[in-house]
Amino acid sequence: MSEQQRLFADEPVEWELDDAEERLVATVLFPRGPAAEFDYIVPDRWRGVIQPGQRVRVPFGKSDRTVVAYCLRVTSKAVGRKPLKSIEGLVDREPLLSPAMVRLTQWMALHYLAPLGQVFETVVPAGVRQQAGTRKTVLLSLAPNAKELLRDLKLKEKQLQIAKKLFGDPPPMTAQQWARLCGCTPAPIQTLRKHGLLVTAEARIRTREHDEAPVAQRANLVLNPDQQAALDAILRQLNSREHRTVLLHGITGSGKTEVYIRAIQEVVRFGRQAIVLVPEISLTPQTKHRFRERFEEVAVLHSHLTDSERHWHWQRIAEGRVPVVVGARSAVFAPTPHLGLIVMDEEHEGSFKQDSTPRYHARDVALERARDEGVPLVLGSATPSLESFLRAQRGEYDLVELPRRVEGRPLPDVVTVDLRVDFVDKLSRGALSRQLAIAMNQALEQGGQVILLLNRRGFSTHIQCPACGSVLQCPHCEIALTHHVADQIALCHYCDYQIPAPAKCPECTFPGIRYGGFGTQKLEHEVRARFPRFRCLRMDTDSMQSHGSHEKALEQFRAGDVRILLGTQMIAKGLDFPNVSLVGVVNADTALHLPDFRAAERTFQLLVQVAGRTGRGERGGRVLIQTFNPDHPAIQAAVRHDYQTFAAGELPIREALGYPPYGAMARLVVRGPREKQAEAFAQQLAAEIQMAFTARSVAARTLGPAPAPIAKLRDNYRFHVQFQSLDANGLRAAISGATSGAKPPDDVQWIIDIDPIDML
Repeated sequence: MSEQQRLFADEPVEWELDDAEERLVATVLFPRGPAAEFDYIVPDRWRGVIQPGQRVRVPFGKSDRTVVAYCLRVTSKAVGRKPLKSIEGLVDREPLLSPAMVRLTQWMALHYLAPLGQVFETVVPAGVRQQAGTRKTVLLSLAPNAKELLRDLKLKEKQLQIAKKLFGDPPPMTAQQWARLCGCTPAPIQTLRKHGLLVTAEARIRTREHDEAPVAQRANLVLNPDQQAALDAILRQLNSREHRTVLLHGITGSGKTEVYIRAIQEVVRFGRQAIVLVPEISLTPQTKHRFRERFEEVAVLHSHLTDSERHWHWQRIAEGRVPVVVGARSAVFAPTPHLGLIVMDEEHEGSFKQDSTPRYHARDVALERARDEGVPLVLGSATPSLESFLRAQRGEYDLVELPRRVEGRPLPDVVTVDLRVDFVDKLSRGALSRQLAIAMNQALEQGGQVILLLNRRGFSTHIQCPACGSVLQCPHCEIALTHHVADQIALCHYCDYQIPAPAKCPECTFPGIRYGGFGTQKLEHEVRARFPRFRCLRMDTDSMQSHGSHEKALEQFRAGDVRILLGTQMIAKGLDFPNVSLVGVVNADTALHLPDFRAAERTFQLLVQVAGRTGRGERGGRVLIQTFNPDHPAIQAAVRHDYQTFAAGELPIREALGYPPYGAMARLVVRGPREKQAEAFAQQLAAEIQMAFTARSVAARTLGPAPAPIAKLRDNYRFHVQFQSLDANGLRAAISGATSGAKPPDDVQWIIDIDPIDML
C-alpha cells in the first residue's frame, strides 16, 4: 500500500452528538483521496480568518497525519461530547477562490461527475498553489504601541530621527527596504526592532517581476454598419446588467475581433474586467498583440507560461489591476474580482474541451460562470458549433450576424481538386496536385504568400512491407508508427515509443519496405524541392516545441521573410495575413471518415476556417481543396462558404439519431492490461448503469460495450460504452448513482466523459 493510500485508509470517526454544543466548523475536502466532505473545529485564533476557497492544514485518520485540504464552507454546527478535530493552520493568507468560483467548482463537480477536490486543483494552477516565483522572508512593521514605546525609550539622536520617519503608516517591508526608506544602514533598523518598535511577521514576496515592454497604443477602427449593429446588440446586454448569451456568427474576415475590443472598452470604462478565450496557443501571440495595442494592461494565460509567470498574472488579475485577460481554455477560471464580460472566440473549437478529469468544456463553464455572475457571454465563430447554433435558433441565445467582410472584400473563390483523377491518370506522385502546384507558382511569382494545410504530422504516415503486407505498429498501442525523417525514427504519436527507421521489413527481411502516406515533414521536403527560391516554414507540434516558437514563426510570416507556411490545423484559424493570396488544403479527407458523429462538422469547420486565411488584402485570394470526396455535402458547403446549408443538412441527421445538440451524451471508457478483464468490467458497469436508468425511469439508449476505435493504447486494452438521452439531468444522476461505489479489478481504470468531444 502506498503512502498516499495509507494516509486515507482510515475511516473518520463518527462523533456522538449527545450533549451537543454550537461550534464554528469548517467543512473541508481533499484534493486527493476520499471524495467526501469532513468537518473540523475552527480554533478561536482563526475565527473570521478562515474562508471558503482557502487551504488549511488538518489532522487526518487515526495517525493524525497533517494533510492540506480546501475549505468549502464555514458554519456553526452542533458538536457532540466527543469533539471534532481542530484545524492546525492556514496554507494561504487569502482565499484562492472567490465565493463565485467556489460555486462554479461545485457546479462542475456535479455536471461532469468529478470529485470536487480534484476540480479545485484544476481551477487553481499549480504555480499558484506552490506560490511559484516567491520566497519566504521576514517583514517588519510598526508595533501598535510604537508611539508609547518611543516616549519611554532613550534612543540616540540618529535612531530617534529614523524612528520619527517611520510614522507615515508605511506597509510592512524587509529590513533592507526600511533602511532605504530611512536613508540608513540596516543596523539602526535592527536596534529599533530589538526595542519592540518594529514587529516581525513571516510572509512571501516575489523574487522578480515579469513586466513586458509597452506597446504603442492604436486608435479605434471605424466600424461598418454590420459591426456597429453587432456592437449595439452586445452593449444592450451589458447595459441591462443581466446575463445573456450572444452568438456572433461572422464570416471569416468580417471583423469580429474589433467588435470584441469595442465591447470590452465599454466594460473597462466602468472599472470592470473581461475574459477573452481563444482556442489555440498559436493564436495567443497575435490576439495578445491586438489587445495590447488597445489596452495598457493585458494578462495572457496559456500552457507555455512558467509557473512563476502564471502566478504573477494570477495575482495581478485577482487584485483587479488587469482589465483584460486573454488565454486558452483554463483562462475561464481567471480570478477576476470585477468580471463584466466573457468573450469566447472560435467557440466551435474542440480544444476547449479538457481531456483529463474534470473533463469540462470551457464553453459550458463560461456559460455557467456568466449566468451565475450576471454578465453577458459572447460566443464568436464563422462556423458555430451546432449546439450553439440550435440554441440561437430556439431563442436561448441572441443571434447576431456579420455576413460581409470588412471593406467589402469578397470571400475567396474555392475550388476542389479531384484526387481520384490524379490517382487514376498518375498525374502527380507527390502531395501537391498539378493544379495546386501551378496555383502556388502563380501566387508566389506575383509576390503573394501561400498557406498549405495538412492535418498529419511526420514524414510518412505508415511503413508497410509490399512482400508480406505487415505494417510497422507500436507494440504498446497497435497503431501504425509514423516516420520522422529528421531523426530517422519511426514514432508512435500516442505513447512516444520509437525505433530507428528500418531499411528492411522486420518480419520477412524484404529490403524494399515501403514508406507511404504524407505528413507535414514530407510535404515540407516536397515544397522545398519544387519551390527552392521561396522560403518555407512548417508549423506543427514537432517544430513548435520551444518557448516563443509560435510567435517567432508567425512574425517571420507576417514580415514576408517566409513565403510558404505549411502545417497542421494550428495554422487554420484566427490568423490574419493580408498578403496571403492562396490557401491549399492538401487532403481534405483526413478526418472525414473517422468513427465520430462530428466528423462531417469538423471537416466543414476546418475547411471554412483555413479558406478564411486568404483574400484579406488587396490581392484577393483563392483556395484549392484536394479531396477524394468532392461531392460530400460538408465539402460542397465549405466550397460555397454556406453554413446555413450545412446546418440544414446535418441537424436532421443528428435529431433522428438523438445525438447532440438534440440529446445529452456520456461515454464510459474502461482500460486495462488484460483484454478479457477490461471487457468484463465494462460490461458490468454498463449493466449497472442500464439498471439505474430503468430504476429512475430515464429513457436512455446504450451502445456497447465495444472495443474503442483505438483499441489498445499504452499497453491497455480499451472498451467504450455510449449513453444517450433527452433527459440530461437524469442521465448524469443515473450514471453517478450507478458508478459511485464501483470498484474495478487491479490495474483496470475507467472514466466517464460527460458531453464527449473525442470519440476515439
